[in-house]
Amino acid sequence: MSHESVWNSRPRNYGKGARGCRVCTHKAGLIRKYGLNICRQCFREKSADIGFVKVSPPLVRPITSAPSEKQPPSPRENLY
Repeated sequence: MSHESVWNSRPRNYGKGARGCRVCTHKAGLIRKYGLNICRQCFREKSADIGFVKVSPPLVRPITSAPSEKQPPSPRENLY
């Protein structure tokens, strides 16, 4: 028996070995969500053509600490 006949001796009907990228037939890093079946490298290249738009996360305001020392009131504030 040769190496190829032993290595490919069982059918690949399910599991990771049964699925491949529809663009490059790569089997690792497959994105199956929404029926894409594209590897992550091809997805990065073709995402704009497919219609995916990268959305930036909302900006988070940094937490600022309270002022350490309270400023003395200005003389104009004490007039009334």
